[in-house]
Amino acid sequence: MRLLLAEDDDLLGDGLSVGLKQAGYTVDWVKDGISASSALKHEHFELVVLDLGLPRKSGMDVLKQLRADGNTTPVLILTALDRIEQRVAGLDGGADDYLVKPFDLDELCARLRVLQRRGVGRAHPLLTYKSINLDPAAHTVTFEGQQIEISHHEFVILQYLLENIGRVVSRATLEEVLYGWGGVESNSLEVFVHHLRKKFGSELIKTIRGVGYTIEKPAV
Repeated sequence: MRLLLAEDDDLLGDGLSVGLKQAGYTVDWVKDGISASSALKHEHFELVVLDLGLPRKSGMDVLKQLRADGNTTPVLILTALDRIEQRVAGLDGGADDYLVKPFDLDELCARLRVLQRRGVGRAHPLLTYKSINLDPAAHTVTFEGQQIEISHHEFVILQYLLENIGRVVSRATLEEVLYGWGGVESNSLEVFVHHLRKKFGSELIKTIRGVGYTIEKPAV
């Protein structure tokens, strides 16, 4: 999943970026509020981790603008401010969750998984489709009862398509989810999709020519 990290502390931001990437997220990191607002206006993210004490534009102002623009992307606030009234202000300002520094990375990832499920209207922690079971927390996939070896990029594609069953996901969207602002090889997406079809069956992922890819809803 593609995540925007807005944090101005270099040490913390670097640690979070590395840790979140290891947890399976594609992380785009900005260090000030104006850059955060610009990224949120022009790019699509599944989650936002937002520090309130950003330079140039406060995290609260970033959040208020995001919600004023009608953007419902789940936002988790990070802050060193731990007074109750400050937490209330953040939540009432449109945040979905709140975590006070210092914090544990495992707790942050667990909270992000909750926001991710809530964002797509899914209550159960596992993603299940026919004989496929995908566990975002453990980063594992089973197929017909057997655990399948799967690369990070294959996992990201499969999870995103399963989160969007019945919808056609464009090539550009999948590349953004995979790479964020990083570089992308011209045919890498097709290679990953090919590997997934070999592992889970050629009919799992449908190509919509000129548009993108989809996993169709199971027949009732």
